[in-house]
Amino acid sequence: MPIAVERDELSAWLRLTLTPGVGNVGARQLLTAFGLPQAIFDQPATALRQVVDSGRAEALLSRPEALPELLQTTWSWLQQQTDHVRHQIVTVGDPNYPAALLQLDDPPLLLYLLGSADFGAPGDALSNKPTSIDPQTSLAIVGSRNPTPQGVANARQFAKALAQVGLTIVSGMALGVDAAAHEGALEAQGSTVAVVGTGLDRVYPKVHHKLAHRIASRGLLVSEYPLGTPPLTANFPRRNRLIAGLANGTLVVEAALQSGSLITARLSAEQGKEVFAIPGSIHSTQSRGCHALIKQGAKLVESAQDVLEELRWPTTGLSNQPTAGAGDAHNAPEPLFSGNAALLQAIGFDVIGLDALQARTGLDTPTLQAHLMALEIDGVIAHLPGGLFQRQVG
Repeated sequence: MPIAVERDELSAWLRLTLTPGVGNVGARQLLTAFGLPQAIFDQPATALRQVVDSGRAEALLSRPEALPELLQTTWSWLQQQTDHVRHQIVTVGDPNYPAALLQLDDPPLLLYLLGSADFGAPGDALSNKPTSIDPQTSLAIVGSRNPTPQGVANARQFAKALAQVGLTIVSGMALGVDAAAHEGALEAQGSTVAVVGTGLDRVYPKVHHKLAHRIASRGLLVSEYPLGTPPLTANFPRRNRLIAGLANGTLVVEAALQSGSLITARLSAEQGKEVFAIPGSIHSTQSRGCHALIKQGAKLVESAQDVLEELRWPTTGLSNQPTAGAGDAHNAPEPLFSGNAALLQAIGFDVIGLDALQARTGLDTPTLQAHLMALEIDGVIAHLPGGLFQRQVG
């Protein structure tokens, strides 16, 4: 739906989304039977009852109380165009609606888009600045909201490497792995899509306000929820089907057994798409979801090239290829040291070197070595050849 859409047309679409009990599935049935939303509301109750039950037919004849305010808010939002960031609404009947989402059982009637790109045919596979986004050239990267430091590094490095060769990175802008994936794509000057669980006039979590603006400048923020929708718990599992739908595969970086990331992976597999998982320590609860996926047939990946080979994507331009578990002193999270418990968190369960630990903790070399020696004496960590350390379990 371009900005030039008529206000009455927008009103009809919003009214259809607001009508109680109709939902995406019922709305598609009505659209199939009668055409555009305006035509649905012109029908008598007898005609509507041939498509939906009596309760929903009666609801369709009543104008929702919230419609005038939502219409005004949405119309005003659509006018907020700049040279670099556009506000758009794409309807399920629009030719620019992502065809991949039409394969869902309940594709959203409306997609709210905020950003510098839109959905369309793929461009140059090696371009770092796509103007349109195609699910066939996109990869979802998801994982824990509370990842280990290594999980954050893996998400960032994989996203950066994959974005460098032209893949669009799709995620959910949540804390942890999602944010790291978006950051990695942005570092590569690549494109990234954030599918959110709120209205696009809100940013959740609030700490990602700057990240949201950066994503909009190089890609898209996408929501199926009307403006003003708060971060309701039920919205986030539902948006996972869109994350899976807008990508050609899903990479799970870290996930506990109950992680919502496993929902995204399952939905991706059900859509016939590739599922990838990065393995971790058998002692880390944040790796058990990935291990479960691997047991179920997900491809175990240790490098970005593993992903590209499975997708049959050209590796020309792939540089500084990340290896899972390698650590990265240059892209480490903010220092988190506040004692030995925090130092153990920084070490995680993978083998790690002194430089990476310094980057994660912010400690000077003598202080860090003193703490490491104390943990080694207590049998909590082991000092391995090559100046490496590893947490001891058991």
